[in-house]
Amino acid sequence: MPIIQSAKKRVKVAAKAAARNSKTKRALREAMKEFQTALTGGKSAIIAAAQKKATSAIDTAAKKNVIHKNKAARKKSQLAKMAKTAGAKAEVKKTVKKVAAPAKKATKPAAKKVAKPATKKTAKPAAKK
Repeated sequence: MPIIQSAKKRVKVAAKAAARNSKTKRALREAMKEFQTALTGGKSAIIAAAQKKATSAIDTAAKKNVIHKNKAARKKSQLAKMAKTAGAKAEVKKTVKKVAAPAKKATKPAAKKVAKPATKKTAKPAAKK
């Protein structure tokens, strides 16, 4: 057991993080197992729903740095491949971005420039020929 106060705090913080990470890992494993059982069931709609849930769990784990982002991409690719071979139709949701008309900027009238009178400091000497 640590003696130093900061080390004691790190133990507490690490324990909290481990509990949080284990919940995320458990949710990921449950979603993957659910997907595997859906594959054996064979219904296209069930497989698609399980794939969506598993993909979401993978994304959550990657976002929380429980698994690496490349591993998450690899797992999602594997899920899609398995679902395709099982005959599930992928639910592709097309997102259409609405482009708003650009707002018109209020134009100010151009400010008139007033010529400053030349002073000794600002006046430049005439160029010699």
